[in-house]
Amino acid sequence: MLNKYLPRIDFDSYDDFIKNFTINIPDNFNFGFDIVDGWAELSPDKLALMWCDDNTENNERSFTFGGLSRLSNQAANYFRSLGIGKGDVVMCVLRQRFEYWITAIALCKLGAVIIPATMQLTAKDIIYRANSAKIKAVVCYSDSDNFIAAQMEEALPQCPTIKIKILTPGKRDGWLTFNDAIAKQSDVFPRPAGADAIEITDPMLIYFTSGTTGMPKMVLHDFTHPLGHIVTAKYWQQVREDKLHNSMSDSGWAKFGWGKIYGQFICGAPIFAYDMDKFVPKNVMERLEKYRIATFCAPPTMFRFMLAEGMDAYDFSAIEHCGNAGEPLSPEIFNKIKDLWGLDMYEGFGQSESTVLIANFPWFKPKPGSMGKPAPLYDVDLVDTNGNTCEDGEEGRIIIRNTNAVGLFKGYYMDDKLTAEAFAPDASGENVYDTGDTAWRDPDGYYWFVGRNDDMIKCSGYRIGPFEVESVLSEHEAVLECAVTGAPDPKRGQVVKATVVLNKGFAASDELVKELQDFVKKMTAPYKYPRIVEFVDELPKTISGKIKRAQIRTQTSNG
Repeated sequence: MLNKYLPRIDFDSYDDFIKNFTINIPDNFNFGFDIVDGWAELSPDKLALMWCDDNTENNERSFTFGGLSRLSNQAANYFRSLGIGKGDVVMCVLRQRFEYWITAIALCKLGAVIIPATMQLTAKDIIYRANSAKIKAVVCYSDSDNFIAAQMEEALPQCPTIKIKILTPGKRDGWLTFNDAIAKQSDVFPRPAGADAIEITDPMLIYFTSGTTGMPKMVLHDFTHPLGHIVTAKYWQQVREDKLHNSMSDSGWAKFGWGKIYGQFICGAPIFAYDMDKFVPKNVMERLEKYRIATFCAPPTMFRFMLAEGMDAYDFSAIEHCGNAGEPLSPEIFNKIKDLWGLDMYEGFGQSESTVLIANFPWFKPKPGSMGKPAPLYDVDLVDTNGNTCEDGEEGRIIIRNTNAVGLFKGYYMDDKLTAEAFAPDASGENVYDTGDTAWRDPDGYYWFVGRNDDMIKCSGYRIGPFEVESVLSEHEAVLECAVTGAPDPKRGQVVKATVVLNKGFAASDELVKELQDFVKKMTAPYKYPRIVEFVDELPKTISGKIKRAQIRTQTSNG
């Protein structure tokens, strides 16, 4: 399959990779027809998806590419019978239910626009999304207490564009049912032609960003976006054809698109999906062992909790490659996984607006804590406040100079003003995409994350990146995990605040606060130490394990 899109698959060095990697983009590329149906034609019994959940009955199912092709055709026919077609916007709130893959592929074949969404949405969130994106239909998971269905019903009076409500796997008054309905449809769905033909420049996917400030933005990707994830899957995650890959992510987040569908299917790597009710380290490790996962990617927070639970009791010998993303990796976790698994951890960096931008690739050895080096699809640069390229060792904003790169978003949906701000001229007058993230580059070409521009703490004239403080605190034996944010201060503008979850056997005290502060002062520049230390039982997180720093900042500001 890769031969259809890559003139060259193998490269001799990172330099060779950067200079010579290219992607052939067919004029009518469609992930549903060309990849899923393509594999179904070549090898219908090839495993595509291994799924399980936390239920005690019927909690495991496997799907071949032939099966996904037929099921997605049935779903496409069903959606079309309801009046959903090219350009219509559909929001899917499906956790890691297998119906997500069926639905996403079906909507792709129709030319409809999918909005992945998290189960944590409230009625207020739904109203904002529905009216901003003109959502026509919603497909929702019916969890045990029907939380998301109830939130939808509360929101609907203020969502005039939503005309269709579909529920799975259960039933509820006023909702259509998914599995029963698609079973009655034909499993043949020809590629649309004529007025319904899908162009590669048509909108395919919208992510709502988490929004560190203000309301979430709508990140728009077209039908070429999945091809950009070839680099994500093949060269960063290093997936193996016919061997299970697991990226820890719920379908409501962009990381799902990075690690659970697009690039992996193009490479012929089957996906392992564990639709967990909540993250329980023991449950995750049992499944990594049971299903013999070959390539694995998770946020550093999840690794930290698995380490705290104890990894020695499990057999992880099937894991051939290990990666992390979602937040920066501390050298402490890198070294512990290296000791236990004998594997380097390959960090990757990117956004909802992109595929992998910077990562550790096969041709060079990862440095603990570094994001790695730029991906070949993107002309990455670091610039100072005047837009000039930074020297090695100098902190700067990460920008993308080739704004037409395969995989990069096409703008903020229905918001020309925000799009113009994102793709603004640099010092040379050429438009660039400003990621809003800050980093520095060492003399060997490795990039080191400092923080989101919005997350930077400005204390008494100093700019402090939260990750560098978190990385130090995480090395203290008392700290299980932590989040560093800025707290308002009348004299200094902001001060560093550390919100800390303690390891077992440690108790909060004034003495421990002082010990942690002194520890930071000894390990890094003293001005970076946390003047405020708050102990909590747990940090607020997304369902995929990413810490909600914006929520912590808001709680701090509100006292």
